[in-house]
Amino acid sequence: MTYPFTSVLRRTLAQRCAEFPRIAHDGEDLKRAAVAITLTAADDGSGQAAFLLTRRASRLRAHAGQWALPGGRCDPGESMEEAALRELHEELGLALPASAVLGVLDDYPTRSGYAIAPVVAWLDDPAALKPNPAEVAAAYRFRLDEIAPDAAVEFETIPESPRPLIRLNIGEHHIHAPTAAVIYQFRELAAGRVTRVAELEQPVFAWR
Repeated sequence: MTYPFTSVLRRTLAQRCAEFPRIAHDGEDLKRAAVAITLTAADDGSGQAAFLLTRRASRLRAHAGQWALPGGRCDPGESMEEAALRELHEELGLALPASAVLGVLDDYPTRSGYAIAPVVAWLDDPAALKPNPAEVAAAYRFRLDEIAPDAAVEFETIPESPRPLIRLNIGEHHIHAPTAAVIYQFRELAAGRVTRVAELEQPVFAWR
């Protein structure tokens, strides 16, 4: 399966996001957070669509050096979409308008007490991409077709939990939940499927 970065893909994804039966995790004493799943052109000249993923800066107090989507806690009075766009600007220097948002997927409840809302956004021109070194060690563009094969997704069991642990394999890179869970749900949406991910487990090192 391929995903050319075209207006056709944007319309298709916007339609699927609009039709997506989103599940919000409200009333569970979870703090609100949002991440941005940002689609743009791959940087290899293929013309394929890619999503932005970062490595967190090594000096951060929480989850230093881990793979992450741009995102963070919602400010008081801020919508999920506003929070995701603000974090995109703070972390990667990207100032996207509200019209760049295609939709929002299921909240993912984390072990650390957050309900993460994945906001799908579209970036026509990645030229302004400028990672903030205080938060981001590096930014990457991973092609959507790299996570489409079955081999890109693994489910494991761990003694600490009855829930399946998810891992995404992109080349030599291994990505875990919560990032892997929300990307997996987006992968399924891009393929025309609705797949729930709230019960997918995080590795123990991410529980804090």
